[in-house]
Amino acid sequence: MAKFYFNKDADLKYLKNRKIAVIGYGSQGHAQSQNLKDSGMNVVVADVPNSDNWKKALKAKMKIMRTSEASMWADVIMLVVPDTIQSIVYENEIKRYICPEKVLMFSHGFNIRYGLIRPPEYIDVILVAPKGPGHLLRSEYQQGRGVPNLIAVHQDFSGNAKNIALAYSKAIGGTRAVVIETTFEEETETDLFGEQNVLCGGISQLIISGFETLVKAGYQPEVAYFECLHEMKLITDMIYEGGLSWMRYSVSDTAEWGDYYQGKNVIGKEARKAMRESLKRIQNGSFAKEWVSEYRSGGKRFYKYRKQAQNHLIERIGKRLRNYMTWIKKRQTETGGR
Repeated sequence: MAKFYFNKDADLKYLKNRKIAVIGYGSQGHAQSQNLKDSGMNVVVADVPNSDNWKKALKAKMKIMRTSEASMWADVIMLVVPDTIQSIVYENEIKRYICPEKVLMFSHGFNIRYGLIRPPEYIDVILVAPKGPGHLLRSEYQQGRGVPNLIAVHQDFSGNAKNIALAYSKAIGGTRAVVIETTFEEETETDLFGEQNVLCGGISQLIISGFETLVKAGYQPEVAYFECLHEMKLITDMIYEGGLSWMRYSVSDTAEWGDYYQGKNVIGKEARKAMRESLKRIQNGSFAKEWVSEYRSGGKRFYKYRKQAQNHLIERIGKRLRNYMTWIKKRQTETGGR
């Protein structure tokens, strides 16, 4: 059974007299650092000087330093730059300042799980992973609530690593919701599996396959867009709010019967076999090795896939249709960004 923790289980005293550096002022970094500050912690942020993130930190009135300066200053270092560059940042700007009694923290276990970062034995190595994007982490905190967190301890040199993890989680609002104890291995492997097979890879390919099937059968792409992509939000919102049972209760009996009747035929034996193979590549490290190599060699395939995906008919149709949906905020990718 999973271990659950709440506000009563966490004590901020384990962070009160410490200096905290959040390395990276992106999605997680901006939210965690601002929540820490509002919880009374002594926190600075670090990012690339004069970058957009640097300017955002200044605008938010956060104390900001270069990564090397922040790493030298801090007792607790939370590393939330992208997975693909974490080990480079660690080797070049953090490692030399690691000394006994410092704490190294992560919000994703990727670099520890696959040995890309190998900290010395004389420090605590901790995971605090909010289960939500940074903007939600921040807005929920401001409303007096929180999003669930996962915590894990890779090294407990001080004997207080778990207490520090719980204190950090409390300071960013996690214990207001629930904190679940895990391991670096479990967090990393389940996170990668979910992204590849369900949340990103699975859903996007299911949508595209459904759309292409209808279009090739002669149906209008605009109508196919609504049925296979647009209405996905209605379904996922219901699942998010009350699980699969609430979704099935909320839709029509015809839709519920269609779920039971056809779902296992679409996601059948071949799909489950592919999921098992994906999990093996995640567990044995081959996915991580391939992804890091792809990114560091310039990402030729990555950017090719991105361009192909952005130019798909479903994206072109969707962009046109969303112009008629005044309630939808225009995203950066729709206005030429990235």
